[in-house]
Amino acid sequence: MVDDIGEHVGSLGTACLLLADDVVLDLVGERVVQSLEAADIEAETLEFNGESSETEIQRVADVVDGRGTDVIVGAGGGKALDTAKAVREETGGAMVSMPTVASTDSPTSALSVIYSEHGEFEEYRFYDQHPDLVLLDTAIVAGAPTRFFRSGVADGLATWFEADATYRSGGQNVVGGTPTRAGHRLAKLCYETLRDHALSAVDAVEEGAVTESVAAVAEANTLLSGLGFESGGLAAAHSVHNGLTQLEETHDATHGEKVNVGTVTQLVLEGREDGFVEDYVEFSLALGLPVTLADIGLDDATTAQLDTVAEAACDPEETIHNEPFEVTPPMVRDALRTADRIGRRVGERQS
Repeated sequence: MVDDIGEHVGSLGTACLLLADDVVLDLVGERVVQSLEAADIEAETLEFNGESSETEIQRVADVVDGRGTDVIVGAGGGKALDTAKAVREETGGAMVSMPTVASTDSPTSALSVIYSEHGEFEEYRFYDQHPDLVLLDTAIVAGAPTRFFRSGVADGLATWFEADATYRSGGQNVVGGTPTRAGHRLAKLCYETLRDHALSAVDAVEEGAVTESVAAVAEANTLLSGLGFESGGLAAAHSVHNGLTQLEETHDATHGEKVNVGTVTQLVLEGREDGFVEDYVEFSLALGLPVTLADIGLDDATTAQLDTVAEAACDPEETIHNEPFEVTPPMVRDALRTADRIGRRVGERQS
């Protein structure tokens, strides 16, 4: 699939820039450049600095303008792709998403998550255009570290709970519209697919194997989740994630890992039945996903730290206000504490 990129990009432009970090450039850079050049497309590469920040976006945009690039390919994880989308917005031309890990639902979406240079969430940036092409090679995804695959599962699992909360509250989806029935159903299909296939898919990826379950989960993590959250809406899980990024201790946890703690918190916040919450925690543990604050770097979290997370999660612009009831920082703080306690209790029971 990666070797065929030239065939697909030929209709989009004549000069291409591949943006990826050093690991991804070593993995696919030469193959991408060879495929593009074989299709008579000028091809150059640029190393991504690792953060989808305003500084990085401007740096890459200056390079694109200087080289006369009319197609930018973002390859790697969500931050590289989000940076490429933001650069396309600044410079024009076409944009290609080439995820090498199925770790987020970024590849298909028309938005970027913008962080500070230190990894703190700053804003969502929305665009009128989606990527012109999404190219996912399941063999490369299966060969990537399993942690990233699991992270994508966590991000995808949240899609249903958040879209359903938005649907029930009559809130807005991420483009400011009314949640659609299609988005709601796609979000549920994403969840059902992951519940049906994620465990065996993780087993396969651990072996570097490509199976039908790997393909199903890769589709759910990227396409179904991307369509589901854009059309269906986000709610508490991603707001809690955004709050957690304000604490330096969580910066080594992936996006999906923090989202999973946010999902458990959302279920507690909504007052879901004990058995339902515990089932979700047990499934998370079976997948190797974090369910406690300590799992994402917050050992012995203080009240001040939880208040910081809760205040950020309840910012007036946050999607937590799509929940079908009013949410306040003390409610989020207490839900975080309770979710952490449930995660520890279920984990101890299984050990």
